Amino acid sequence: METIYIDVLIVLNIYVNYFLLRITAGLTHSPLRTGRCIWGAVWGSIFSLTILLPDMGAMLPLLIKLAAAVSIVIISFGIRGKKRLFLNTSAFFAANFVLAGTVYGVYSLLKPKFMHFRNGSFYIDFSLLILIMTTAALYFALRLIRLITDKTPVGSYRVCVRAGKKILNLSGLADTGNILVDYFTGSPVIICSEESFSELTGRELDISLLPKGFRLLPCTAVSGSGLIPVFRPDEVLICSGESGERKAVDALIGFGECGGKAVFNPKLLKI
Repeated sequence: METIYIDVLIVLNIYVNYFLLRITAGLTHSPLRTGRCIWGAVWGSIFSLTILLPDMGAMLPLLIKLAAAVSIVIISFGIRGKKRLFLNTSAFFAANFVLAGTVYGVYSLLKPKFMHFRNGSFYIDFSLLILIMTTAALYFALRLIRLITDKTPVGSYRVCVRAGKKILNLSGLADTGNILVDYFTGSPVIICSEESFSELTGRELDISLLPKGFRLLPCTAVSGSGLIPVFRPDEVLICSGESGERKAVDALIGFGECGGKAVFNPKLLKI
């Protein structure tokens, strides 16, 4: 007789869904706020309750998984056009497929008593350490694949930054030399000029007196090391000068010496 604890089932799936959403954001370079990621993970955990139902065959659980993936992606990332919705849903569904396939393979091979698999959902009376190690390994493996497959795009760009009612429209430069990321969130940082800081805030740049929402981030450049002010805007768009395509990206905005352009890592443009 299988014993499944609903609280363990829900907690397990919230944890797994959270990391699958983070993997999706990393694969598609899509903005993902922590709050929306948590809500998406919680909503997705509800679908795990299908494991409590009688065996539904193969097709129905697949359709339920697909509907769950679409709704979770909408909650987490929002609807940013049909193409972006399709890409995020495909990436999230693929990450789920890889994880579920791995779990089912272990289940079929070893038939462990602490693992149950039904209707496309799995339950593990788990060791927290093993769960963390497994999801971390999957996360870093997929990020490594992404790192290998990324290529540097060429062309002209515009970077649009919205913070409240203020909007900056800047000439962009894709530069692989900008590898600066935020230590707390892992988000890449787009470097803008000090003049842009004044245009956005209405004051001169003074790192000892920063507006609300700004903080200092260590930065190393050719000219030396130091601190630059960064903040998370409400929206960042990178627009291609050739195709006119607009892409929302998950990035912080920093201010420093950058030759008058918004310098960003071209990996932000991938997928």
